[in-house]
Amino acid sequence: MSKFKSKKDNSLPAVNTASLPDIVFMLLFFFMVVTVMREDNLLIENRLPQADQVEKLEKKYPISYIYAGKPSKAYEKYGTEARLQLNDKLADISEIQAFINAERAAIREELIPKLTVSLKVDKEANMGIVGDIKQELRKASAFRINYTTATGDAKSNLD
Repeated sequence: MSKFKSKKDNSLPAVNTASLPDIVFMLLFFFMVVTVMREDNLLIENRLPQADQVEKLEKKYPISYIYAGKPSKAYEKYGTEARLQLNDKLADISEIQAFINAERAAIREELIPKLTVSLKVDKEANMGIVGDIKQELRKASAFRINYTTATGDAKSNLD
């Protein structure tokens, strides 16, 4: 008998997983930082008018966006008159009530009275389309309306 036993089991040691949670959280943090939330794809021209007394809208309440303006160059087949865009599709004025009802259905019940409709209207669009949009919003009982503008000199809108 020998005093020392020879090891016959030459298997590999277990993989050390102590740093695995650190790596997972680092990757998670990386993807959270570099991911961009998708905005609406504009199918219309949307050059906002400028205003010098602008107030920022709080994001803690739900906001629905309605875009108005003439179709962009890629969508000139829809004409040159001002059109309406709800989310990612061109729409008619008569579809606003269904759009508002769908937006209300997508949010929690206690936030429904706080739903704000933000109008992003091209500065070259006629005010007739804005009046029609406001009439449809009244019919849908959407009374919280915001007009989105760019910050700048209001006199530049006259050019």
